[in-house]
Amino acid sequence: MGKGSSIEYSELSDIGRRRSNNQDSKEVLPPSNSQQYRQRGWLFLVADGMGAHAAGEMASAMAAQRVPLVYEKHASRSPPYSLRFAIEEVNREINTKGENNPDFRGMGTTCTTLAIVPRGAIVGHVGDSRCYRIRGTKVEQISRDHSLVWELESAGGMTREQANQSAPKNIITRSMGPHPKVDVDLEGPLPVELSDTFVLCSDGLSGQVSDEEIGLLASLLTPKMATRALVGLTLVRGSPDNVTVIVARAGVEQVTAVSSSDAPWPMSEPVKSDETTKSAPWIAVGVSLVSLFFALILQSPSVQQNLPAIPAGSPFWTIASLIMVAISLGSGLVASISWSTGPVDNGRFLPVGGRLGKGPYRDYDCTPTSALFNGIISSVDEIVSGLDANDQTQIASLMDDARKKVENSAFQEAMMPLCDALEIYYKAIERSRGSETTHGSSAN
Repeated sequence: MGKGSSIEYSELSDIGRRRSNNQDSKEVLPPSNSQQYRQRGWLFLVADGMGAHAAGEMASAMAAQRVPLVYEKHASRSPPYSLRFAIEEVNREINTKGENNPDFRGMGTTCTTLAIVPRGAIVGHVGDSRCYRIRGTKVEQISRDHSLVWELESAGGMTREQANQSAPKNIITRSMGPHPKVDVDLEGPLPVELSDTFVLCSDGLSGQVSDEEIGLLASLLTPKMATRALVGLTLVRGSPDNVTVIVARAGVEQVTAVSSSDAPWPMSEPVKSDETTKSAPWIAVGVSLVSLFFALILQSPSVQQNLPAIPAGSPFWTIASLIMVAISLGSGLVASISWSTGPVDNGRFLPVGGRLGKGPYRDYDCTPTSALFNGIISSVDEIVSGLDANDQTQIASLMDDARKKVENSAFQEAMMPLCDALEIYYKAIERSRGSETTHGSSAN
């Protein structure tokens, strides 16, 4: 694939334990060559749909299918501009689809995107799906939840516990689709270091698994193992919603590289349209000709005699004429420069080293501890009795092994039996569903 291909990622979506269909969608758009990596990089997307019948499923599918295509089409301008433009454009498409069909009216979706480009990581975001960055033993939430709970906490002065008790967790304040226009959050570019791990997920994951646990599993496991373990833990805890997760780990080729020779990123369309660009020189030409005309008639004796308040031949006439000549020459120069330089882009730019947004918004310590591991082990212990005898025996043995390793602070070794137990439970759930399961996975 060439430069930019060293990233390791895995993606997984599951219907959960209580839903009849999966309204989550996901997409990964890798670069096919080094030029594509420099221009638009990698793109990861998670969308969580909402709406009656199949409306939410359709809305999230449109976001997953269309946003990457529109992003790539406009990526030559700049990655952050293209991300925002793509989300806004697809928002209009979803809104139009909903307005034209009574069954889909009001349908919407969250949309969280992550672009990894040579200058860093950029997030384009609407809704309460999330993007995290795990570096070492710290997990950072680099997207902001557009939810009532978040607003009560950040703007209302409440603690997180108070906000969670005061409002339902599923009320979101911003989404794609319900309205013709949408306000898109842009974050970054955030610097990327070797082995930085990014997690994109729907609230089906973040609602059941703590930020510290997400950071723990994503940092200690390979992306493929982490996606299986995160979804498995969500299922262990009841998974009342669909759950979707993408885990991506940066390789050596994704390490941020910024050069002083890099150009600023355009953040808007050029202010001057083609018509404005074409008309501006002609306006200057018109001003030049009119000024020259007045310079000539001011020297006419008949004109001077018609204004008795100023004597004919007075220095006033000469000075006024010279002013008109100066205006004529200046306007002519402006017209000449406009034609020689062509269109001028006066749009907004993000300078090299500039930053969009205010993220990361939250950060947590995900250092492996007995408390973190025992919390996961306790959740697994609670569901063992509902499994068949063989699965019960295997999981009980694995949990005994994990507990002994945790007691000895051998946390990396304890992760293996824990993951094996989560995998056994995941497969047991899949068997119980039969052919009705809606899930998918992919890894590189």
